Amino acid sequence: MSTENNPRLDFLRTQIGNNLIQSPSPLGRWLNGTLKDVQNGAMTVEVTVRQDMTNPLGTLHGGAAAAIMDDLVGMMVFGMGREYGYTSVNLNCDFLNAARIGDVLTAYAYVVRAGKNVIHCEARINNSEGKIVAKCSTNMIQTGVKLPF
Repeated sequence: MSTENNPRLDFLRTQIGNNLIQSPSPLGRWLNGTLKDVQNGAMTVEVTVRQDMTNPLGTLHGGAAAAIMDDLVGMMVFGMGREYGYTSVNLNCDFLNAARIGDVLTAYAYVVRAGKNVIHCEARINNSEGKIVAKCSTNMIQTGVKLPF
């Protein structure tokens, strides 16, 4: 679908600056990020680390970091306007720096290659100092589920 006629991308752009408490993704609602930028094939959110996102050391849990990146990639691919939904077939993560309660993180996802059935994406999470907290690469595969609008 071209970016000139993509109601999903248009809708997501109206949500810039809003938190994602209304996300269709229950996990996305729990993460409660704020949408910062939306492009065709790229998206940015901000997430504040809460206590319920941490491990016993008081730092961002690797599973929460993976969830931030996976959910963001899914939302970005949804915004590409494809006829069918996509789901992750893998998520290869590296955890590089700690993030603590109260830290405001910026997560950025982008498409590396968009094929007909598989879309290869990358994502990263940076802290306010620009240090990479986590990064991932993932492949999304087309499902048989037709998407609305």
